[in-house]
Amino acid sequence: MRRSLPPLLGAMVLASLLSGLPAQAAPATVPTSPPLTWTECPPDPFGTPVDPRLRCTTLKAPLDYRAPRGATIDIAVSRMRTAKPGLRRGILLHNAGGPGGASLNLPSSYVHVYPQDILDRYDLVSFDPRGVGYSSPVTCGRTWDQLPNEVYLPFPAPDGSIDANVTFARDLARDCLAEGGREIRYVTTANTARDMDRIRVALGESKVSYNSGSYGSYLGAVYATMFPERTDRFVIDSNVDPGGIWQDQWRMWDPGAELRFTDFAKWAVAQDPALGATPDKVRTNFLALADRLDRAPVTHPKAGQVNGNLFRAAYRGYSYNVVFFPEIAAWWHFVEGTGPAPDWFDFPVLPGIPADNEVAVQVAVTCGDIGSPRRIDQYRREVREDRAKYPILAGMGANVRACAFWPDPVEPPVRVTDRGPDNILILQNLRDPATPYAGALGMRRALGHRARMITVDAGNHGVYDPSTPSCAVTETDRFLTTGALPRRDLFCKPDPAPPVRNDTLARITLAASGVSLSDIG
Repeated sequence: MRRSLPPLLGAMVLASLLSGLPAQAAPATVPTSPPLTWTECPPDPFGTPVDPRLRCTTLKAPLDYRAPRGATIDIAVSRMRTAKPGLRRGILLHNAGGPGGASLNLPSSYVHVYPQDILDRYDLVSFDPRGVGYSSPVTCGRTWDQLPNEVYLPFPAPDGSIDANVTFARDLARDCLAEGGREIRYVTTANTARDMDRIRVALGESKVSYNSGSYGSYLGAVYATMFPERTDRFVIDSNVDPGGIWQDQWRMWDPGAELRFTDFAKWAVAQDPALGATPDKVRTNFLALADRLDRAPVTHPKAGQVNGNLFRAAYRGYSYNVVFFPEIAAWWHFVEGTGPAPDWFDFPVLPGIPADNEVAVQVAVTCGDIGSPRRIDQYRREVREDRAKYPILAGMGANVRACAFWPDPVEPPVRVTDRGPDNILILQNLRDPATPYAGALGMRRALGHRARMITVDAGNHGVYDPSTPSCAVTETDRFLTTGALPRRDLFCKPDPAPPVRNDTLARITLAASGVSLSDIG
């Protein structure tokens, strides 16, 4: 979903240096940078309050690391120092997922999530990745009106046709390449990982620790592969399969949405039985309502026409966390005529940050990391297959995107491997709709001996959530505090629910972990 619906992130509190070297290679040193000047941090694009303890700076990084003394790009960096310098271990770096999630202000949320033992040991550090927010933002020259929710997420037409999706994808690729300037081809995961190491050097650190999820899991794994000797304690949450970027990862969304619907249907039977008396009935009613909206949309006072695909998009976005299940029900009741119009969020636009910045970065990264299939008939066939097997999203995950019309990447993708120390903790929920469990298994295979994996019998997108404690939260806190990985992979159910669920903490956790309705995973 695009930002027109209330975003889970902010609204709720949220190398190769020479062309002949392999992609994993990296230089022993980088050119020295001027001393950093720390100042007050700029406003958060999503309206999340900026903690007064957070300080920000900007450093320069090569636009193209194959030409390290050529054109540069700005990288905005933030740091919240530990209050216990005597216990300090180093820096703990974060990313807000997406790709394209603004990340500069994440420490302002994480400071409310981490236990004191972690806050005592690390400076909390984050940064807007290249092309994002305050880091030389890129654009495709689009307004929000030109990026409808159910079109940017490529839902097929009600009859299954993808002709309109092909046209939209081709035009979006054209606009991004025309309006994104020279920079857009170099906004990639590998270059962002190189920027992370440049941040490490600029802060005078020998190693970096890391805790991020969704797209941030892949970014963390790429950094850990390119710079294994510079990793300290790495936590990657809600994982992307590094062997399936990006089209295969997107195709997991349809089966992931079906599996997650089982959680929502059980919730509906218990909390809102008007949606269905049994889980099977909830599913039948959902599909019938989406089909009816395909034929006869309902008008929202601010959003305009709510068709079946926008309804499907609303389900998908709000399925990311059980905290937002009532939002699915609210849209359901509205389009049925049994409830008021849900809120429609007018997303703020800050000076200097293009309205379509997140879209531009998502296109740049996913298309610039690896080539996508070019044959449109392949997309038609896969949409037809998945539409029949997984009707909740109607084949959206398999559909064509701008990457089908993008130039070949400037370098091959980094192949994530197990070369390096045993210092990575993988967290995964079993029924995550955005980064399904199969992707985490791919990440586990790729990292081999370097990692341990903790799987939780839950469905939220984001495992490190102290408002929903589990063995994953306990082991993550222990690992970041002591460095002790579990001796083996673990599986557990969430801890017994507290008498009163802390929804405020859950929303802060969502903000901290970078959950975004437009997340690719």
